[in-house]
Amino acid sequence: MTTGLKTGLAAGAAAATPVLAQGAQRTERWGVHELVFDGPQTGNPFVDVAVAAVFKGAGKTIRVPGFYDGKGVYRIRFSPPDTGRWTWETESSASELAGKRGGFECVAASAGNHGPMRVTQDGYHFAYADGTPFRQIGTTCYAWALQSDAKCAQTIETLKAAPFNKMRMLVTPNVDAVATNPFVRTGKGPRDWDPTRFDPDYFRRYEDRIIRLGQLGIEADVILFHPYDEKRGYNDMKRADDERYVRYCAARWGAYRHVWWSMGNEYDAIKTKSMDDWDHLFEVLVGADPHDRLRSIHQINVYYDHRKPWITHASIQNGAAVLDDIRAAMHRDFALKPVIFDEVVYEGNSDKRWGQLTAEQMVERFWWGLIGGTYVGHSETYDPNRNADYSWLGQGGVLKGTSAPRLAFLKKIMEEGPAPGIDPIQHWWNYHIGGKPHEYFLKYFGAASPSEWKVQLPGRKSDPKHSFRADIIDTWNMTVTPVDGVFTMQQLNEYDVHDPARPSIALPGKPWIAVRMVKI
Repeated sequence: MTTGLKTGLAAGAAAATPVLAQGAQRTERWGVHELVFDGPQTGNPFVDVAVAAVFKGAGKTIRVPGFYDGKGVYRIRFSPPDTGRWTWETESSASELAGKRGGFECVAASAGNHGPMRVTQDGYHFAYADGTPFRQIGTTCYAWALQSDAKCAQTIETLKAAPFNKMRMLVTPNVDAVATNPFVRTGKGPRDWDPTRFDPDYFRRYEDRIIRLGQLGIEADVILFHPYDEKRGYNDMKRADDERYVRYCAARWGAYRHVWWSMGNEYDAIKTKSMDDWDHLFEVLVGADPHDRLRSIHQINVYYDHRKPWITHASIQNGAAVLDDIRAAMHRDFALKPVIFDEVVYEGNSDKRWGQLTAEQMVERFWWGLIGGTYVGHSETYDPNRNADYSWLGQGGVLKGTSAPRLAFLKKIMEEGPAPGIDPIQHWWNYHIGGKPHEYFLKYFGAASPSEWKVQLPGRKSDPKHSFRADIIDTWNMTVTPVDGVFTMQQLNEYDVHDPARPSIALPGKPWIAVRMVKI
């Protein structure tokens, strides 16, 4: 068996495919530095062989597990967090793979490489590692990565023109798919597969879809478990098999800087796992992922305790919570972490109650979530036969709804707002205003159709008094109309400020209107 070393370098975008290095070894910061070795093929390498590398640089020591990629090939993928010289040395239960040494130079990140996602210091928003704010406008396409190459290409083309910067995607199928066997088959029955032997071709194909999202600047929210495959049973494995699966996914994909981990979708509907099982799997994931990617879990009925230390942000299913900003903000108050309402039911024509939103209702939920200091996720269920399995939600493809352009408009409003994001402002007192106190206010009226707004903002006597410019935002028709003049705030009462010369703003008397006031 050969034991020659091949060292790979992923250059350019976060998700560029690792290529064999020629000459000097250089990897950009937050890129993927890949080590490739030949090793044992006999027995079951997925179980019998452990391999890892210890990387040292920038005053840090990081141990990175590797994985078996079939046909005697072993890979270790590392994303360097800092520039400078890094050295490495392998560890393995196989003598052929142990004690290999090398090094590379980590150079500055290229244009567009902002690093992996992190929770901001205030604890409620997201930003890339270089500090660039991330305004989440996510979508869900459960099995898009498992469809035909042509269907996947169609989804990618759709995403190029869409506002979405995060994609939720299952590792194992929940609807009809081309790729259905993550494990080696042992027979013709749906449950005839070996949980100890992964099919590298399946995972390599899924990995290609992760890479393609990264090239578009889209975060890949990888969902490890779900309750929708009773036929095959991939989500009902024994604990040791679950552990092996989680470790394999972490070793294989964790170095890609745009990967997030979702431990389960509707986790509480998987009846073969207890809360102790989920807690244990999170502990396994934390130990298996030295790159410390974001971690969440998504429920159908029973909220997971998002305050547990391994949870980085709350992923919530709740359509009613974003029917106003106060309910949305209360989720944030309890989680004490960023909140993404990844499922608020869907825009579509499904015969199910969870797939019947109008585009206006979908956009409204995004706006109320924003005012509440949270984030919202999209999907749609349009299908000629009203079967969501064959819609964007199930398989990807093309968008047929009309919410996406309005979400692109909302994303622009978010990007023009304060960093790192919008916070609820005294939501316990029904102001229905988000922003940054004393500097930026965003008032949303939802489905109401007021003809004027009495401009009354939170502010005590000791707070600074500023002048503001105002805009009327039509969130559906995607227009911004400046209000003439300036609003100069003075104390109104113990709790509020206003401009006595301009007590109100005239509004168009139709739904989906917001008002933005920005300090000048």
